[in-house]
Amino acid sequence: MKATGEGETRMLRSTDRYLTTHCGSLPRPAGLTAMYAARQAGEAVDAEALARDGRAALAGVLDGQTRAGIDIVNNGEQQRDSFFLYVRHRMSGFGGSWNRRVFADIAKYPALQAEMERPIPGRPAVSLRGTLPTATSEVRYLDRSLVAAECDDFRHALASHNGDYQEAFFTAPSPGIIAAAMLNKFYDTERAYLAALGEALRVEYEAIVAHGYILQIDAPDLAMERHITYQDQPLSAFLGFVERVLETINAALINIPRDRVRLHVCWGNYEAPHDCDVPLADILPVLRQADVGAFVLPFANPRHAHEYRCLETTRLDDDQVIVAGVIDPLTHFVEHPEVIADRIENVTRAVGDPGRVIAGVDCGFDTSAGRGKVVEQVVWAKLASLAEGARVATARRSP
Repeated sequence: MKATGEGETRMLRSTDRYLTTHCGSLPRPAGLTAMYAARQAGEAVDAEALARDGRAALAGVLDGQTRAGIDIVNNGEQQRDSFFLYVRHRMSGFGGSWNRRVFADIAKYPALQAEMERPIPGRPAVSLRGTLPTATSEVRYLDRSLVAAECDDFRHALASHNGDYQEAFFTAPSPGIIAAAMLNKFYDTERAYLAALGEALRVEYEAIVAHGYILQIDAPDLAMERHITYQDQPLSAFLGFVERVLETINAALINIPRDRVRLHVCWGNYEAPHDCDVPLADILPVLRQADVGAFVLPFANPRHAHEYRCLETTRLDDDQVIVAGVIDPLTHFVEHPEVIADRIENVTRAVGDPGRVIAGVDCGFDTSAGRGKVVEQVVWAKLASLAEGARVATARRSP
């Protein structure tokens, strides 16, 4: 276990009231999304226009978060085309393309698969399954100034919101999601590929923390790959993958105090049956190997809403926090504050300490540009209801 570094600010806790946050991505403007989709399709895109529109979108989502009453805010991933594909523009080694395997719970229902694969006319989007790049040569981080510039843009946007938020976080992908989705065609072994990715991502991880932000590592691979890459293999094979990824993450975090890091794990941000998902009870004991200060877990969606009970039987360390998903980012239902408060209280009873529970969202609202299901106006309404639900739960807390 790493100690908190001298002079570091510890990750906030819900000491006096339940704090609120979300998972990272927020809806991108249509024009920005169109440029990202065009770039993925190989079309020429004006780099200056992309940068300008990205900064403007960052300012917009920060305004939205603070108006909604969110305590722990971020940049909405506006300056990235997706939560992980952006790394191909910052790292060497990626080229070519391949199509990712169909998720098991979608392939199980051919009519649903056909519906989900039908393009929506007039709605550009960045794909997370088709025409994905592969690793064709050595993976290295190319220019540290790129992540520094993104962090500085966020700092500049935050400057006009002093007093409107409590803490700021910044996302970066797990080496496991890149290894799974951006096929290895260069390294002799998966371990070698993961090690190269971990070393490259360490640049971003350390830069984010050095700029004063909480680092959130987005790792859907630690649950989702069970029903993609490992759908035809035994559970033990998948758990071995989870262990290898966590070893890589821990190595990449060697210089970062664990209470500056939160790990987001989910089963994929898409609306489908999810009846092939691995149970949280099967993976939580392994996830505990992560040397992080918080876990961001989904407890709002209908397939996993009951799994907060796993926190009763698999106890986390006393210094670890749970960011509990109590809002579903895939539906236009605006959750009632009383429902949100009930969900917060369920997690609190399981954890046993309200100070270690922060109210959040199951996953991002637009993890890949244009793929989000919820329109922007409703996103802000859902986040405002999240803040109100946290106030309700706080009022019901025992003194």
